Amino acid sequence: MEVGIDSFAAIMPGASDETLSPAARIANLIEEIETADRCGLDVFGIGEHHRPEFLDSAPAVILSAAAARTKTIRLTSAVTVLSAADPVRVFQEFATLDLISKGRAELVVGRGSFGEAYPLFGLRFDDYDALFVEKLELLLQIRANAQVHWSGKFRPELTGQGIYPRPCQAELPVWLGVGGTRQSFVRAGLLGLPLMVAIIGGEFRRFRPLVDLYREAWRRAGHPVERQRVGVHALGFVAKTSAEARDTFFPGWSHMFTQIGRERGWPPVTRAQFDAMCGPGGAFLIGDPETVARKMIEASADLGGVSRFTFQMSSASTEHQAMMKSIELLGTEAAPIARESISTGS
Repeated sequence: MEVGIDSFAAIMPGASDETLSPAARIANLIEEIETADRCGLDVFGIGEHHRPEFLDSAPAVILSAAAARTKTIRLTSAVTVLSAADPVRVFQEFATLDLISKGRAELVVGRGSFGEAYPLFGLRFDDYDALFVEKLELLLQIRANAQVHWSGKFRPELTGQGIYPRPCQAELPVWLGVGGTRQSFVRAGLLGLPLMVAIIGGEFRRFRPLVDLYREAWRRAGHPVERQRVGVHALGFVAKTSAEARDTFFPGWSHMFTQIGRERGWPPVTRAQFDAMCGPGGAFLIGDPETVARKMIEASADLGGVSRFTFQMSSASTEHQAMMKSIELLGTEAAPIARESISTGS
């Protein structure tokens, strides 16, 4: 099982007493990726948003900067908002990242949980699903062929033009990022793509029927069983004690989700809700290393086996040294416990 981190490069005024400049926050982020690499984590992902509280609108640029300063960690988007992007350009950017990193690049593609990208790039949000279906088809064709013949509704046709550079890896990994839509799970299975499930609330076990739909669609499509992979993206944070982890993460989480909730008509979040999500059965991977490892093990069992967990820590907008310590504890203590338990079946 792989363990890693996803970051949205959050910079939220009002979430803490510390106000960083955007340049300082990006510098801290690169150091966090270096630390994750040094501490034995498997993957680091950068999201894509087009909002003032996130600095991740160009994830391939951030990942390329990190590629030059890391050795083994895999570098991925989390997620690329493919519906609002040009698949040709996305492939070129991540193929270039793959060359810089010597074969460590990946893509997680999805439709995005925020809608800002659509009007920003001149697209209609009403075409949300059709855009994604068409652009995913094109991206996979580009991955398979340097010269592509293709036509669709939302982009000028391709008549055999060469799309370069080609990546270092024989096949650039493309995961399908999903939320809670049945159709998305089935699509990933039919296409034979690894699945990354965003679980930011509720209980892990409630997603089992959807993951089973993915596995059944995979089986029906006749894809090799050994290539099937299920990943989970969840809110997480590690500290020496569970109380410290909760107290460190809660203020930024509360600030962010209350702000987002105000936009979407949700009530303000509460500490009681947060503590419940950190407790047994809840979907937050927040606590001391042993608690976090145990929750990963239990979540994997609830979902019928998980290949990758990625921790979304940047919601907290915590002080940099606390983030660095959390990454270190995840890589050197929590992840080894979970990997050993799952590999031995104990």
